[in-house]
Amino acid sequence: MLQSARSKKTLLSCVLLGTAASALAQGVIPPAPPASTTGAATITVDFANKVGPYKPIYSWFGYDEANYTTMRNGKILLRELRDLSPVPVYIRAHHLLTSGDGKAELKFSSTNVYTEDASGKPVYDFKILDGIFDEYKAAGVRPMVEFGFMPKDLAADLPNRKVPYQVHYPKSAISGASNNPPKDYAKWGELIRVITAHFVERYGKETVLQWYFEVWNEPDIDYWHSTPEDYWKLYDYAVAGVKSVLPTARVGGPATTSPSSEKAYNYLKGFLDHVASGKSLADGKSIPLDFISFHAKGKPTIVDSHVTMGIQHELADADRGFYLISQYPNYRSLPIILSEADPEGCAACSSRVNPANNYRNGLLYPAYTAAAFKALFELQDKHQVNLLSMLSWSFEFEDKDYFEGFRSLSTNGINKPVLNLFRMLGLMSGTRVATTSTANVPLGTLVSTGVRLVADVDGMATLDDRKATVLLWNYHDADQPAPATPTSVKLSGLPTGVKRVLVEHYRIDDLHSNAYSAWKAMGSPQQPTTEQYAQLQAVAGLQLLTSPTWVDVVDGKLDLATELPRQSISLVTITW
Repeated sequence: MLQSARSKKTLLSCVLLGTAASALAQGVIPPAPPASTTGAATITVDFANKVGPYKPIYSWFGYDEANYTTMRNGKILLRELRDLSPVPVYIRAHHLLTSGDGKAELKFSSTNVYTEDASGKPVYDFKILDGIFDEYKAAGVRPMVEFGFMPKDLAADLPNRKVPYQVHYPKSAISGASNNPPKDYAKWGELIRVITAHFVERYGKETVLQWYFEVWNEPDIDYWHSTPEDYWKLYDYAVAGVKSVLPTARVGGPATTSPSSEKAYNYLKGFLDHVASGKSLADGKSIPLDFISFHAKGKPTIVDSHVTMGIQHELADADRGFYLISQYPNYRSLPIILSEADPEGCAACSSRVNPANNYRNGLLYPAYTAAAFKALFELQDKHQVNLLSMLSWSFEFEDKDYFEGFRSLSTNGINKPVLNLFRMLGLMSGTRVATTSTANVPLGTLVSTGVRLVADVDGMATLDDRKATVLLWNYHDADQPAPATPTSVKLSGLPTGVKRVLVEHYRIDDLHSNAYSAWKAMGSPQQPTTEQYAQLQAVAGLQLLTSPTWVDVVDGKLDLATELPRQSISLVTITW
């Protein structure tokens, strides 16, 4: 891979060497600067000190507009998501049961799977729904089936809420009758049973048993136009419908919003109390719960004319939600799915609509996500719960401008830098090992106030059979320029007998793995030429910072000298 002049000049020595003398002898990068250097950081990794399994919590994605699944760029992106992970990628989408013509628009989609004839008898039409799930199968990804929202003919007529079935964005798209409760809960339960049976018939029992089934989305806010008790009933009838077809299917909920708010916290608690009561409102039996889901969101703002992220909000949500679940002995070991975990709450609100969302195209989004990724693992360990998923509510938006500022992974088929972070995370595996930094922001500060003073220069590392990885980042909430941080990474505890390793250094920064900076450099064209499009595609993937290098290991130790620009992310892989 060609290296730019700037890349060579600032060469972040991706070569890990046992001693400085051997580094100089081989003509590579000078040894790491001492930790006492002003503004420097020292990151220490002990591969012999294992702290817990590395779980692929990154391999989950979602979006409002289910019909994007079968559109041109949606199909392409699904396959790129499949290819970034060695384990199955799960996809969650809204509007799988919503009535309509199957055409997506911002914050709305439809399948028209359920209608009723003149006598009130259910009529099922699986054409659009099958198209979506057939595409998941063809792309090699797995669905997390979210049962929502209410079909038009099944939606209750609420006397205190006379609204149309669909309300178009930018008005409150969740205020329409598509978020009403059912007029008949037995019909709702039968709808879920019929759909589950259809899935089994079309895709096979063993395949469907690999999926997850979640009931509704964010019932604690206007996505649900009724009481908490009515949601408990909705849940009970839905899971009874699923389990009547597949007794061992994985079902759960309640997909509530941020538990750092009292309302959402109490809603989640009320749901867990209801399930613990063991009295289903559908059949009076025990209530199945195979996973618990809730959402965690940050809150970016504009401060002194620049974007400032709010990572503390997302982490506080996770902290309080994990704490609550840990208080239920029967549930604390259940998988926790953060079925939306993002820097804020509206993927379809572009930065043109909300300038604080202008973090989405460049480096701030992946750097934020890297810092949050490690913190979520640490919060899981703190509360001794079982985190399964950090689902990124981000996909793509068809027929929109290039880099318009939606929360997406790709724009018109061009991958954004954030997608390359997920590619990095997909290269990590095995066991998490102890990693410390002299320049990190402590977990308690991340949760309480975020990264508002010094930057968070930190890392996390894993050890697997014949492979070790180190993820590094230089993150700050504020989107402002700052000098790069000289960083010394000291590694120890590599397995006995490892004498020589192959080192590869991947980088996301202004010059690597960054189609957005390349697009700006070519004048931000909204109609790029064929040549320009090819140039963007060439830099949109994950790129090496330097050439792969074989180096010697001395007593299980290696030293890395590098430099981390603000908001950059590195992944160093070591194989033998």
